[in-house]
Amino acid sequence: MEKTNQKTANKTRKNAYSAIILLGIVSLMGDVVYEGSRGIIPSYLEFLGASALIVGLIGGLDLLAYVARLATGFLADKTKAYWLFIFIGYGLIVSIPLLGIATGFGMIILLISLERLGKAFRSPARDTVLSIISKDVGAGKAFGLHEFMDQLGAMIGPLLVGGLMFYSLSNYGYTFSFLLLPFLMLLGALFFTYRKISSRTIIEPTITQEKNRKLERPFYIYTLAVLLNTVGLVQYTLILFKASRILEPLNLNWIVPLIYLLIQGVDAPTALISGYAYDKFGIRILIIPFVLSIFPSLLTMFNSDLTILIVASAIFGLVLGMQESIYRAAVSELTPISSRGTAYGIFNTAYGVGLALSGAIYGLFIDYNSPLSAVVFYALALQIVATILLLNACSKLKRQSENL
Repeated sequence: MEKTNQKTANKTRKNAYSAIILLGIVSLMGDVVYEGSRGIIPSYLEFLGASALIVGLIGGLDLLAYVARLATGFLADKTKAYWLFIFIGYGLIVSIPLLGIATGFGMIILLISLERLGKAFRSPARDTVLSIISKDVGAGKAFGLHEFMDQLGAMIGPLLVGGLMFYSLSNYGYTFSFLLLPFLMLLGALFFTYRKISSRTIIEPTITQEKNRKLERPFYIYTLAVLLNTVGLVQYTLILFKASRILEPLNLNWIVPLIYLLIQGVDAPTALISGYAYDKFGIRILIIPFVLSIFPSLLTMFNSDLTILIVASAIFGLVLGMQESIYRAAVSELTPISSRGTAYGIFNTAYGVGLALSGAIYGLFIDYNSPLSAVVFYALALQIVATILLLNACSKLKRQSENL
């Protein structure tokens, strides 16, 4: 009997890992397209004459994706049509290759917005499915492995785009249009994954005792902590923007996506390692990225040296790897499954608000050459308050668990 139970448990874990890997492959292909493009969009905007503020605000278009998740997460929970939301979300990535024929800021902003809206459709549904199939292997491992594969695509994308920019002598239109090919490969991977695992990821009816459970205070405190942490962290778009200012006069803009590749290269193993650490040490491990968030902001703001910007990029990659894996894993620990799509919608909206505010504020700091003391106070104050809130959420979660 014991051997039979062990075999059943091993098979269950194997099936869970299989589903996680297939979802990871889909995310990998998606990242080849849109993360590849994100490595050159800041320099493209700078090439078209945009200011740092405009670059920061367009980078903050992520806010659209995150705010929309309030609706898409709620609708995904209500309809249970998680795969429909996933298909719509990944389908809208077609907006990226269309940047190759776009003219003017208006069309560029529209296409970037559509791609971000696609992320709003797919993310809460995909994360909910991922959180459910991960129950037998641990949320930290599942989100860490998924993010690791996701970031492999985010490394391949900038590397591909860097090569295309080098080959085409910085022809942005050619580079964006070429991304239609990996987009078609993404659709193929998505259909294959759906056929293989959709029957194993049907959302079971909510158990009776969970039907009336709502999102509780620890979740909201944690979400506020992540909001402040994000507002205080400089956007990667502005790191790349400052790098492009150095490289543009030297006609070396093809190096900019390679700096973005560095960010993703650090992100990938960090996500995997931190996922295992999260399952072992719990939510308190998030103190590490909160503290690390101080450094890329200050290094970026007060240096125009390419080497320092590269160091800032590497540290930013460490933070990003934990943001996109264990930050998401913590949501599954803090919320009931019946409201998890809604929870991811709220959490990601807060994260998006943080990105938008960060882009605007740090963009203004750059444009107006703000004094050192003001920026240091801003960065330190936000991360200190965010860390205090995180510890508060941890303590409330612990008391809540003890009372169950």
